[in-house]
Amino acid sequence: MDSSVPPPSSEPRPRRRDRHGRGMRGPVAPPQVPLSTSRADSFRDLVQDSVERLERRWPQLAEVDFVVLEVPETVDETVPLGSAVSAEKERPAQIVIYRRPLEIRTKNRDERALLVHEVVVEQVAELLGLAPESVDPRYGQE
Repeated sequence: MDSSVPPPSSEPRPRRRDRHGRGMRGPVAPPQVPLSTSRADSFRDLVQDSVERLERRWPQLAEVDFVVLEVPETVDETVPLGSAVSAEKERPAQIVIYRRPLEIRTKNRDERALLVHEVVVEQVAELLGLAPESVDPRYGQE
């Protein structure tokens, strides 16, 4: 008996289309469009904008490490929005901003930007031993 079906090839066929025949999918938006940035990246941008705004007034902040973490490692009764750690011998001063607790407390990007800036100002004030109003005169007014 002769089979009419050819034997399977050992080489895979090159795929030109996906299984539904519509073509391969590409990115939804080009990289320069804000849609293509993740929430974590846009949050880091908000923190960076706030830090740059403060560094113009306080040049010593260039030596401080600003870190964005998802959530605090330990949670007490209240969830912190940020923390400041003083410098030690081999480690520079560090300010940590927690992304998820801040995002949960805000409804849109404008509210998030204001809250991020307030938290950054409060942590810088704690690190420098100053009042938040002296770190940023517009603190609490926006």
